[in-house]
Amino acid sequence: MDYINAAILGVIEGITEFLPISSTGHLIIAEQWLGHRSDMFNIVIQAGAILAVTIIYWRRLLDLVLGWREPENRDYAAKLIVAFLITAILGLVVKKLGFELPETATPIAWALIIGGIWMIFAEWAAARRPPHKQITWLVAILVGIAQIVAGVFPGTSRSGATIFIAMLAGTGNRAAATEFAFLVGIPTMYAASGYELLKTFKDGGAAGEDWTALAIAFVVSTIIAFIAVKWLLAYIRSNRFTLFAIYRIILGVLLLGMATTGLIA
Repeated sequence: MDYINAAILGVIEGITEFLPISSTGHLIIAEQWLGHRSDMFNIVIQAGAILAVTIIYWRRLLDLVLGWREPENRDYAAKLIVAFLITAILGLVVKKLGFELPETATPIAWALIIGGIWMIFAEWAAARRPPHKQITWLVAILVGIAQIVAGVFPGTSRSGATIFIAMLAGTGNRAAATEFAFLVGIPTMYAASGYELLKTFKDGGAAGEDWTALAIAFVVSTIIAFIAVKWLLAYIRSNRFTLFAIYRIILGVLLLGMATTGLIA
C-alpha cells in the first residue's frame, strides 16, 4: 500500500505542479488521507516535475545559452535571471523569518477560492489589452515576487500567480506568459529543491527513507508532469484558464465544507 500511495502522490504532484491549481495545497490535503510524507519525499517528487519541464523546454534553454550573442536572447535570459534572483533573495528572507506551511485545509481552501476569482479577473483584464508577447522588465520583477507570494500562501499556485501577473503587467499573450513563468520556474525549483535536499542530508533526515517508494514517486511524477504540461501548452493556444479558476473555486468551497464538518483537519 505504501508504494501505491507513493505513486498516487506522484500523480498528484505531476498533474498539479505546473497547472494553475496549486500542487502544495493538493499534497497537503492528500496527505491527510495517504499519510504524512517526509521532506525528502516531497523534494523528490517535485524534482520529477521539474525534470519533465526541463525536458520539454530543452531546445529553448539550449537556444538561450548558445544564442547569447543575439540581443533578443540576451535580453530574455537577463530577465529570467533577474526574476530568479528576486525569488532567491526573498526566499532566503522568508526562510530566516521561520515561515512554516499550514497543516490544515482552511487557509488552503481560501487561497484556492481567492486565487480562482483572481484568475477570472486577470483573464478579463488581459483580454482587454493587445496580446503582446514581449516580456518587459516590470513583468520579470513582478514574476520574481509572485513566486514567493505563492510559496508563502499554499493554494495560490506558483504557476498561476506568475502566469497571471505576467499577463496583467503587460504580456497579454497566454502562451508567452506561460513560457516565461515555466522557464523561470526551472532554476527556481531546482535551487529550492537542492537547498532543501542538502539541508535534509545535513540534518540526517535521509536516514530510514524508503528509497523504492521515492523512486516510484519520482518516475511517476516525471511522466505525469510531462503529459500534463504538454496538454496545458496545447490547451491554452485556443482556450482561457477559466476552467482552472472554476475548479479552484469549487474545490475550495468543498474543502471549507469538509473542514467545517470535521471530515478533514
